[in-house]
Amino acid sequence: MSKSDTILKLLQGCNSLQRLQKIHAHVITNGLQHHPAISTKLVHFCAVSVSGSLSYAQLLFHHIDNPQTQAWNSIIRGFANSPSPLQSILYYNDMFSSLVSRPDTFTFSFVLKACERVKAENKCREVHGTIIRCGYERDVVVCTNLVRSYVGNGFIGAAKKVFDDMSERDLVSWNSMISCYSQAGFHYEALQVYDEMKNENVGLDGFTLVGLLSSCAHVGALNVGVNLHRIACEEGFVKNVYVGNALIDMYAKCGCLDDAFCVFDSMQKRDVFTWNSMIVGYGVHGHGDGAISFFRQMLMAGVQPNSITFLGLLCGCSHQGLVEEGVEYFHMMNTEFNLKPGIKHYGCMVDLFGRAGKLEKALDMIGTSPSQDDPVLWRTLLGSCKIHKNVKIGEIAMRNLVQLGASNAGDYILLAAIYAGAKDTDGIAKMRKLIKSQGIKTTPGWSWIEVGDQIHKFVVDDKSHPDFVEIYHKLREVISQAALLGYVPEESLISVAGLITEECLETSTSYHSEKLAIAFGLARAPKGTSIRIVKNLRVCKDCHSFTKYVSKAFNREIIVRDRVRFHHFKGGVCSCKDYW
Repeated sequence: MSKSDTILKLLQGCNSLQRLQKIHAHVITNGLQHHPAISTKLVHFCAVSVSGSLSYAQLLFHHIDNPQTQAWNSIIRGFANSPSPLQSILYYNDMFSSLVSRPDTFTFSFVLKACERVKAENKCREVHGTIIRCGYERDVVVCTNLVRSYVGNGFIGAAKKVFDDMSERDLVSWNSMISCYSQAGFHYEALQVYDEMKNENVGLDGFTLVGLLSSCAHVGALNVGVNLHRIACEEGFVKNVYVGNALIDMYAKCGCLDDAFCVFDSMQKRDVFTWNSMIVGYGVHGHGDGAISFFRQMLMAGVQPNSITFLGLLCGCSHQGLVEEGVEYFHMMNTEFNLKPGIKHYGCMVDLFGRAGKLEKALDMIGTSPSQDDPVLWRTLLGSCKIHKNVKIGEIAMRNLVQLGASNAGDYILLAAIYAGAKDTDGIAKMRKLIKSQGIKTTPGWSWIEVGDQIHKFVVDDKSHPDFVEIYHKLREVISQAALLGYVPEESLISVAGLITEECLETSTSYHSEKLAIAFGLARAPKGTSIRIVKNLRVCKDCHSFTKYVSKAFNREIIVRDRVRFHHFKGGVCSCKDYW
């Protein structure tokens, strides 16, 4: 065996940087430092191995006279996955300047990863052009990575065009498109990709299920999620802890805590994310005691909690009014688990004190937070002031939002509602003037409802749905039935002050998006089934009252997930006990 073969064999079994440096010394003493295969192997280990060193890889790389494609790929790959991904792009540029080595599938894949991480939008487009010029536009691996890079840079349309133009799409390609849509917040589109995928008969795996279940959770697509659960059971993926966690999250966010618990109970292996999914799920449903029970079981199981665990606990305590317990767990984070509370934990505490009417303590909590200039804290306090009609602290919260330059229409409307509760017409007029003079725009409200396997989206006074005539006819009938039981539309700020409706920020009390969704659900969903709605804003007082009466008039359970929490309406009563 030649010296070069011996060294190559030693490199193949190398597992530490110290050992590699000894081999490198042998390479130099034997005059083999310019041997192409050996040089490439040395660079590859240092650039890619977890035991390697990028700085040592650079030193080795720069001593190669004419690096071949494999050596370039190693250094580009190493930096693409490092804390300095920009270096990967610079080496890619150097590779083209050298005119010696040609890029291949791996070169493009690694530099696209770097473009995604650096958010190098123009470079991503430039690389795309090079891919076409070099004849790799039909390469399934390159195109899959191009899709990911475009999505990472916010070019969703460009990513979908690349995906649609691919002559061959394997399971990894489909998974990437679904995952990209899901992570970018395009959940409806992710589910549409799955519909296309089913027609291609490429099958699915655990990655597919996790991406799809995440999108189902966000849009409340329970029926699709249940079908995916069935497939997971049939294909044996349900034993995968990541799939199990995604199923728990999906059921909890679709308002089915019992089903979430069934999945949890059947899991043989559980990690911190499994426990967190249950704790957060019970927390956002307002079951603080349930969240606490799971937390105690988690500790008994020997699982170390993290910051997400305590967010779920504090959220549950806030919604159930468990003030003492919330304070206990907030302090426990640091004293027992060495976890520093973040801004979201302080936000939960402000909400906890605020909802309980302890507004002075909520104000003190903001004063002790590490980031007093976070508008979310002041906005949370402002919302609590509306519940308890506290003008003084409401004005303090608003003043801080204005000073931070973070005030929006919702804030002015909340303060106007506080003035309305205090019968302060001057305050209401001042808010109306500010909104009009500053041209402050509101966030449009929308609601999603699943009927069958289809998701339907509604906005205020929506007439875009193909069946809008039927929907409005049904809504008038529903309003009439609710009125017979005592429903009276709440007087909104429109009539009080000429402003937009208070919490919802929508423009018509009669035809808010969730009312249209409820009417559609009653018209199309089978009798006896629950109606599930996901809303992007906080449910307003009128719609909350309306939904209670509808649940009684039509003997239906209506589950609404709004921006703040879950509301389970049944028999004219809401699970939040009118405390939201």
